Amino acid sequence: MPASAEDKWYQYWMDKQYFRSVPDGRPPFTIVIPPPNVTGVLHMGHTLNETVQDILTRHARMSGFNACWVPGSDHASIATETKVVNMLKEEKGIEKSQLTRQEFLKHAYEWKEKYGGIIYHQIRKLGCSVDWDRVTFTMDQHYYDAVIKVFVDLYGKGLIYRGARMINWDPKAKTALSDEEVEYKEINGKLYHVKYAVVNAAGEATGEFITIATQRPETIMGDTAICVNPDDARYAHLKGHFAVVPLVNRKVPVIFDEYVDKDFGTGALKVTPAHDINDYNLGLKHNLEVVDTLNDDGTLSAAAQVFVGEDRFRARKKVVAALHEQGLLVKEQEYTTRLGYSQRNPDTVVEPKISTQWFVKMSELAKPALDAVVSGEVRIHPGDRFLATYKYWMENVKDWCISRQLWWGQQIPAWYDEQGQFVVAETLEAALAKYETTYGNRPATLRQDEDCLDTWFSSWLWPMEVFNGISDPGNDDINYYYPTSVLVTGQDIIFFWVARMIMAGLEYKQEKPFSDVYFTGMVRDKLGRKMSKSLGNSPDLLDLIERFGADAVRFGIMIASPAGNDLLFDDSSCEQGRFFNNKMWNALKLVKMWTPSDNTGAPVPEFAVEWMESRLNEAHAEVERLIKDFRLSEALKVLYSLIWDDFCSWYLEWIKPGFEQPIDKGVYDKTIAYFEQLLQLLHPFMPFVTEEIYHLLRDRSAGDDVVIKQFQAPGSVNADLLKEGTLAQEVITTIRDARNKQQLKPKDTIKLFVETQDRKAFQRIESILAKQLNADEFGYTTEAITGAAAIVVGTDKFYMVTEKEVDPVAQKAQLLKDLAYQQGFLVGVEKKLQNEKFVANAKPEAVESERKKLADCQARIQAIEESLKLL
Repeated sequence: MPASAEDKWYQYWMDKQYFRSVPDGRPPFTIVIPPPNVTGVLHMGHTLNETVQDILTRHARMSGFNACWVPGSDHASIATETKVVNMLKEEKGIEKSQLTRQEFLKHAYEWKEKYGGIIYHQIRKLGCSVDWDRVTFTMDQHYYDAVIKVFVDLYGKGLIYRGARMINWDPKAKTALSDEEVEYKEINGKLYHVKYAVVNAAGEATGEFITIATQRPETIMGDTAICVNPDDARYAHLKGHFAVVPLVNRKVPVIFDEYVDKDFGTGALKVTPAHDINDYNLGLKHNLEVVDTLNDDGTLSAAAQVFVGEDRFRARKKVVAALHEQGLLVKEQEYTTRLGYSQRNPDTVVEPKISTQWFVKMSELAKPALDAVVSGEVRIHPGDRFLATYKYWMENVKDWCISRQLWWGQQIPAWYDEQGQFVVAETLEAALAKYETTYGNRPATLRQDEDCLDTWFSSWLWPMEVFNGISDPGNDDINYYYPTSVLVTGQDIIFFWVARMIMAGLEYKQEKPFSDVYFTGMVRDKLGRKMSKSLGNSPDLLDLIERFGADAVRFGIMIASPAGNDLLFDDSSCEQGRFFNNKMWNALKLVKMWTPSDNTGAPVPEFAVEWMESRLNEAHAEVERLIKDFRLSEALKVLYSLIWDDFCSWYLEWIKPGFEQPIDKGVYDKTIAYFEQLLQLLHPFMPFVTEEIYHLLRDRSAGDDVVIKQFQAPGSVNADLLKEGTLAQEVITTIRDARNKQQLKPKDTIKLFVETQDRKAFQRIESILAKQLNADEFGYTTEAITGAAAIVVGTDKFYMVTEKEVDPVAQKAQLLKDLAYQQGFLVGVEKKLQNEKFVANAKPEAVESERKKLADCQARIQAIEESLKLL
């Protein structure tokens, strides 16, 4: 099992302080971890995110950078407070309302100490090379102070204000939410058509009714008007009239406004200013009364007059029943609608609610943050998918509600007197002094605002305050590490976090917080469903690591992870990672079995050695390019093929000495060096197995560890060598297949002759072909050889002479099969080249590639047809 090796190497790296970073003369490479919730565990989305960051950090550390990856966690106001409240109730029988703020916070910190380390344990098990000396928590004292400092500063600049507005309310958490914390789902609901009796100005019944349609009959008791379009002839005569609100018999005016679509539904709208944003705006315009019929916990308030104290959805059923009983319910209609749910309590429907809250004015902060991305100062990857989304949100940004009716978080630094007058200051002492300056007298005491700040209001300072950039501006760390290099995060928090960090960085450092943003995709199960606790389809990370090993899990999540796109994950990709590990272990065992010698008496396989070097250099350059472009999954695939196919399956076979024979020392030393380079290239992706095998390959001097081994620039590539190597692979594969079809045993020798227009292409690979195909003779011919099996490879014809008689029927069948395949391929290429759009719009090199495929395919067809004629 890998566990012991993983624990051993992680502790070794820690003891050597390889992950620790302090400012020095090297260029910095800085990543700040998107802080996971302090009480959470790493799900598969986190696993992907953390693995990507570790690949980039390890690669930078091995490329001459002073790599600093800062870990930390977020206090997560709503989620943590909910857990603490539930724990107190279930384990201790204590309600939050029975505690003082300080008593509650004591319990919250105890909870954090008990569960907060789980996430760090998982980060360690995954092999993440974070600087553990820099762990930051968003409620650390310096961080708390920084958040308060920023609030006071923005308030002083007029960018924070307090006011009564329509906000989103979470009745379960009993707190306000920002617009971005509401997730909309399409649901099947009902539209209830309800009659309102019409009365004249004197309150006398006219005998008429206005029918309205509502999805929320439980809010009827909060109606303060009926609104119709002024151009709707059906209702023109009702000017100056009133409607009677069912169940509570409140007389409300019939008002006229162009907001109402006369062609939608009945053309009449009930107006409930306390429970709908559009109704609220209508209420402001027409000076309507506001009747709030809901309590903070989602039950009906005393203002509702009926069903007081009932849960809103239970009350809905009772209201519908009462309307039906009174003959006021015209009909019920099935209806598809979008309903907002709390992101932190996914089963809770959000209520629009008028409430006095604190807001940040966003338009002024948003403009520079939009310009930074549009200009390319901050680059988004993949930009084609997310740049437009970012622009749309920033151009249509709304003011941000930052106050939360919670205790776990930074307490808002506003201080009130008994009349409700307030000042904003960082401390009580500063508030008293400011109050005296503002109001001309010094009060006996001031009361601090009970609310705390939205968690995102603390985390938007993350790239700065992890280096004490707000609390201690101008310190050595912030000057060296900021701006950070790259942010790796999920696309679902582009607005919550990414955009706001850019705003905060430009406001407080006059500089972007990072140069690049890499958005990972959403992790889904093999059925395409988003992984979630409720579906039970998200595997436990520690269980996966125990079963497959951390390297295999990292491989599994990355191999299936195209940049920015959702990925389908299941255990089989981890299984593939484990097989890959085994392949490298078997290669190690094979190499360690060989005995190097200066005089083996056998020919030196120089071509194989030179080919492998060129292939390594080619792949190294490609991997560097892909990592630079954040195409990490593609880079891993290149390395997987390089190690599994080119090194293990081909190169080691080509150089393998005979049974119990020594291997040339020069070849052996080169092979060990190649193996080391492969391990070094793979290390950022699979750190444990690469370090372990690296140390088993040969004795190491102190400090010779792959984790800090510096990459050299890729060497030169010999294109002819690579072409000849590919030719050797194709010939060996095809002729081995032909041997099998002839039922030849591995020990049976053959004679092999090739009819080719380019003999030079074979000269350096003759000995490899002879060895790999067990040919005791390899030669050239200009004509068909009677009695030999004819095999076509590319445009070359091979004749395999064996002691077995060739079956011409079977040979003809195989050639016809090959011909059918090539003819089908030819049709596909011709169609592509006949497509005018493709030829006009594709890159010239892509069109040229298709033309080359066409020519090669035609040549192969000609060679097969000529072989068929000979039969």
